[in-house]
Amino acid sequence: MSTSPLRLEPVTVANFDTVCAIQVRPDQAHLVSPVVKSLAEAYVNGDCAWPRAIVDGDEVVGFVMAFIDIAWNPAADPGDIRSGIWRLNISADRQGKGYGRFAVEAVTAELRRRGADRAYVTWEPGPGTPEPFYLGLGFRSTGERSGGQSVAVLPLAAGQYDAVDAR
Repeated sequence: MSTSPLRLEPVTVANFDTVCAIQVRPDQAHLVSPVVKSLAEAYVNGDCAWPRAIVDGDEVVGFVMAFIDIAWNPAADPGDIRSGIWRLNISADRQGKGYGRFAVEAVTAELRRRGADRAYVTWEPGPGTPEPFYLGLGFRSTGERSGGQSVAVLPLAAGQYDAVDAR
């Protein structure tokens, strides 16, 4: 990472092409959708999607999209409202430099600001999975599956793991 300030910025007309050009490593392409698909999903899910460019100085280095206040499984439990990380794409040549960690921390800070008490994430299982990355940031598996993906949760307040584990 450079010494310039890292930040999340909205995706705009000015940075759209650069954000869409972000590509993960080829061995990760089966694990995360391309940014353009995420932006299309953000468009049709505008009430809950929060897409952002990850910017270091003047350079777009990645993309993160959060989901905010969605009914997780309305048929089973309409009161189960969740927020978390929907997508995280770091440019192949910028990985391993702390940008992913920054993005997760920035999203969880935004979720806290909005009143969330926990953040969720899902990932594809298998070779190259981002599971170790998320577990290293403090997420814990819930044992749930969503569309074939593993689900994990991160409490956003100190001392919450007991309440999360009881869920």
